[in-house]
Amino acid sequence: MKKALIYLLLTAVAVIMLYPLLWLVGASFKTNEEIFSSVWFMPKSLGTEVYKNAWDTVTPYTMGHYFINTFMIIIPKIAFAVISSILVAYGFARFDFPMKHLFYVILICGMLMPSIATVMPLYRMWSRLGLIDTYIPLTVPALFAGEGMFVFILIQFFKGIPKEFDEAARIDGCGTMKTLFFVLVPCIRPAVVSIVVFTFLWTMNDFLTPLIMIQSVEKYPLSLALRLSVDSTGQGYEQSKILAMSVIGLIPSISVFAIAQKKFISGITAGGLSG
Repeated sequence: MKKALIYLLLTAVAVIMLYPLLWLVGASFKTNEEIFSSVWFMPKSLGTEVYKNAWDTVTPYTMGHYFINTFMIIIPKIAFAVISSILVAYGFARFDFPMKHLFYVILICGMLMPSIATVMPLYRMWSRLGLIDTYIPLTVPALFAGEGMFVFILIQFFKGIPKEFDEAARIDGCGTMKTLFFVLVPCIRPAVVSIVVFTFLWTMNDFLTPLIMIQSVEKYPLSLALRLSVDSTGQGYEQSKILAMSVIGLIPSISVFAIAQKKFISGITAGGLSG
């Protein structure tokens, strides 16, 4: 009986948590009048025309074009973030160097700084370098392990790996980099998956940084393309079309999280408990 009540409670919580997503999908088939007249998610009729119109967008480019732009940012950013974070975390976890503790404190302090505080200084820097309206300002900063949380998580994982692994690898003739990438990195796979998922989701949802750095509609990522479809008055557009575009835009994020869910959760929990 107690177990049945627990499952019932969990089911109720799951329905509450999932209902906004169900409403989003259902409302994408509704007219403006239906959307504002009821909170029930089921539409009166179903049809694929709204999704065809949503895919075409209101710009000269389709959503496929904006997806390509988005992945041109996401793929190098993930690669840069993973490689740079691993290298920096490995240095903190396995080596002693001058002012190590000071740099670690700076790393922790950087985690407390909101990212919005650095947007304008970065804009001025990239503007002087003549790189505004390119994807470089959106990808290259990840090459310098700019996300302190990733480094912190990886440090905890590295500390959880016995140093005997390093010593055994050196006896077998592995250098520092071989030891890192062929011995230690396979042991921290859940943490690497967590970095990939976080970077993917944050980049997909990022609106302010591309808005400031990218000026050509042709180069806009998906987050800016959604905003282009909204009338400035907030009244002269089809709500269902925006909702349909949002549903399409959510598919990659949901897919990535669903595929990597197990390792992502184990990476977060282990990173918080070890060390």
